Amino acid sequence: MRLYKPKLQEKLEEAFKAVGPVVCIVLFLCFSVAPVSPGIVMEFLVGAVFLIVGMMFFTLGAELSMTPMGERVGSSMTRSRKLWIMVVLGFILGFVITISEPDLQVLAGQVPSIPSMTLIMSVACGVGGFLVIALVRMLVGIPLAPMLILFYIAVLGLAFLVPGDFLAVAFDSGGVTTGPMTVPFIMAMGVGISSVRNDTHAADDSFGLVSLCSVGPVLAVLLLGIIFKPVGGDYAAAEHIEAVDSVVLRQMFTSSIPHYMVEIAMSMLPVLLFFAAFQVISLKMDRRALGRILVGLAYTYVGLVVFLTGANVGFMPAGSFLGQTLSGLRTRWIIVPVGMVIGYFIVLAEPAVYVLMKQVEELTDGAVSGTAMKLSLSVGVACSVGLAMTRVITGISILWFVIPGYAMALLLTFAVPKIFTAIAFDSGGVASGPMTAAFLLPFAMGACQAVGGNLVRDAFGVVAMVAMTPLITIQVLGLIYQLRIRKGAMLAGPAQAAAGLELYGDYDIIEL
Repeated sequence: MRLYKPKLQEKLEEAFKAVGPVVCIVLFLCFSVAPVSPGIVMEFLVGAVFLIVGMMFFTLGAELSMTPMGERVGSSMTRSRKLWIMVVLGFILGFVITISEPDLQVLAGQVPSIPSMTLIMSVACGVGGFLVIALVRMLVGIPLAPMLILFYIAVLGLAFLVPGDFLAVAFDSGGVTTGPMTVPFIMAMGVGISSVRNDTHAADDSFGLVSLCSVGPVLAVLLLGIIFKPVGGDYAAAEHIEAVDSVVLRQMFTSSIPHYMVEIAMSMLPVLLFFAAFQVISLKMDRRALGRILVGLAYTYVGLVVFLTGANVGFMPAGSFLGQTLSGLRTRWIIVPVGMVIGYFIVLAEPAVYVLMKQVEELTDGAVSGTAMKLSLSVGVACSVGLAMTRVITGISILWFVIPGYAMALLLTFAVPKIFTAIAFDSGGVASGPMTAAFLLPFAMGACQAVGGNLVRDAFGVVAMVAMTPLITIQVLGLIYQLRIRKGAMLAGPAQAAAGLELYGDYDIIEL
């Protein structure tokens, strides 16, 4: 514990900076234009403390365990040189991790007319199948952009055949399957696989696993919706118990902790067993390295339990009541700018975002800074929440947003460096994490109830919107980088231009 004390303090500061702005915004609204009961405010504040502590342990744990585990498993799978082994293992890994995702369990209970287990198994098959496709793509060296264009055309084509009550949930499924457990492991596995390759585009191909794994569940759920032909299926938001005194407040959190302890244990168990099998058969790591990973897994477990307890018990009711109160005002359109401000800051409270930023900085040697990534993600999520709140108020179909949004994102793939395309499409899955499900979705549902909208059609889809806009903003960031470097190289002269090509050539930043 003493060994990691400086690291814990560093992660605590990062978590406080991430959650603090959201807390300040919500408190300002609660004490000004959107009054809520003292019990809800106290639940929110205690939940914020849980979030900060949970993020501190999780980010350190992921750095110590999930990242090295994924890298070692990925490189070990590639060195086997047997494609059938990698295909089978890739499908099994994608399948078991998806079944264990807590957010998927929540989504399955909200889909009308389809048994929960049928939906979960379909989504798991979709993720497993597309993880295999992503692994083969990396090994063969197939460009990511053409594959994304092909699959998203298929997604948008199938969307016109799915009933309206099912459409938003289908798009949301792509976000809930890339949670805080799977993202660090899958992204690190991509780094491990690419490290075995010696070509100049290996760094580009180390990203893209999360993006393809996010397409699989959307296609699977759309196909399921066509087969089952779901109609109707009213859904009502869950009732929240308000803390009437301090004892009830304590009981709300302490009674929820055992539930999330079991839930996270079940989520981590498949990954742990998968890694244990590799350790016995192939890796054979020494005791020191293995002990470091086990300590990291303990931190990860504690962090996720504390984080999800705070998010679901403290933040969820606050989001629902705040959305309902703001939409009940005469100037109900205020929920759009308010939602955008909350979205701008709330993405920084997503645990997996920091894993992504760290890997991007390392693999691009600082060519893409963490600060630029934060700004791009925040702007993207702010825009997405604003569009989602517009949908809640107006009832416009989600297709009017996702079709032009994905069309713009896919068109940008022809103009930006390859690595930025891969990072952008990975960022969409990372940004739509537990904070989106625990605060933004209840926020949208509360607003939808206040305006008398259809919860399934209008409130759902906020996860999909959050996953879509970073695809555009991160690629625009890549376009800006490319133009700046090209302009600098042209002004500097032939020698500096050649140096620029040598520095950024592996990342296709410029083409002269």
